[in-house]
Amino acid sequence: MSLHLYNSLTRRLEAFEPLDPARPTMYVCGPTVYNYVHIGNARPYVVFGVLAQLLRRRYGAVHYVRNLTDVDDKINNAAREQGVPISAITDRFAAAFREDMAALGAVAPDAEPTVTGHIPQIVAMIERLIDAGHAYAAENHVLFSVASFEGYGKLSRRDRDEMIAGARVDVAPYKRDPGDFVLWKPSTDDLPGWDSPWGRGRPGWHIECSAMAEAHFGETVDIHAGGVDLQFPHHENEIAQSECAHGGRMFARYWLHNGMLNFGGAKMSKSIGNIEKIHDLVAKHPPEALRYALLSAHYRQPLEWSDGVIEQCVRTLDRLYGTLRDLAAVEASAVIPDAVEQALDEDLNTPQVLALVNEYARDARALLAAGDADPARLAELKSQLLGAGLALGLLQQSPPDWFARGADADDDARISALVEERNAAKKARDFARADAIREQLAAEGVLLEDTPAGVRWRRA
Repeated sequence: MSLHLYNSLTRRLEAFEPLDPARPTMYVCGPTVYNYVHIGNARPYVVFGVLAQLLRRRYGAVHYVRNLTDVDDKINNAAREQGVPISAITDRFAAAFREDMAALGAVAPDAEPTVTGHIPQIVAMIERLIDAGHAYAAENHVLFSVASFEGYGKLSRRDRDEMIAGARVDVAPYKRDPGDFVLWKPSTDDLPGWDSPWGRGRPGWHIECSAMAEAHFGETVDIHAGGVDLQFPHHENEIAQSECAHGGRMFARYWLHNGMLNFGGAKMSKSIGNIEKIHDLVAKHPPEALRYALLSAHYRQPLEWSDGVIEQCVRTLDRLYGTLRDLAAVEASAVIPDAVEQALDEDLNTPQVLALVNEYARDARALLAAGDADPARLAELKSQLLGAGLALGLLQQSPPDWFARGADADDDARISALVEERNAAKKARDFARADAIREQLAAEGVLLEDTPAGVRWRRA
């Protein structure tokens, strides 16, 4: 099997070949930690976490880095409004971000660098760019000269006018060219700042990722990933800075970009206000259903988000965990099927893997319904179901834990006792009592399902 990924730089599907097969490298742009992140922000960390695990299975290791931006005007504004240092804002929301990612089952990175922890590296990279003639100081700012880099625009493939418009550039009088972008900017006394050869100041956004990637990978990283909204100007500028700082050597060999989440007919965005924070969603819905939804469309395609999508994913997981509950007596361990690995090898085709998950469950239910099923075949299907789920970070709870979500053990025991009482009433042909129990449970939002393995219940 050979992993193929769609490279945004070349616009084609390419076989993945790491520089060092013993340790592939991957950098994913992380969040700016000034507030709770929304569900759209989570898509790259869920999807590319699946890729990180695939690389570990295939190569034995991966060095996966996801940064945190902890210096930003939005952070400064929040700190000023609350009268606290920026660390009070960033520490709080970095912790909240990690909690949200853990709830969604997003694979933790091997390293999580911060901007504030890399100021010396940022200053050193800027100095190299100035020395090489790719950057210049002007009025306490340092700017990158886009005209100095012949390859500028090769990732986004926009013409010059589009790039200037798309970057929403500040046409400042100290710029040599309207497209030049800031590497370093001055800080007033009320703003965070660090000493530099150009005065007290703070870094521009784009240089931060270039310096952090260099600190962890050197001059070249195998995979650089993030949302398609970062392709320009952020990733375009990263390429320019890094390759100019490294004598023209390639910065990232494979560029991967995930599509956006749409909500209410428009791209989910804080600026529009049509967002759903993960912090709120995990309090209302099973986090595993949110993860299932994020993997339900191919990562490069947009994904329509709605309550209906979440509810459908909950129902699907109910059915899958119900199948595993019916297979409780079957001894089997998770083994990822070749068909699953092959689907992931084709540019992380998670919808195809989910189709296989449901196919394995459907085949198992059909065997159970037929009665007198071959134990070896049931064990194989359970192994495939658990293995396919494992490849996507799904179906790793026990069925009782899944169905007990949001409920305490005493209430579960009460419901189970009522179900048993209903079963006994039916056997005694006391159908009035059996119907009354069903109606009581239905009023509480508990649904009863007749299966070949007996009656099971779940919360609606």
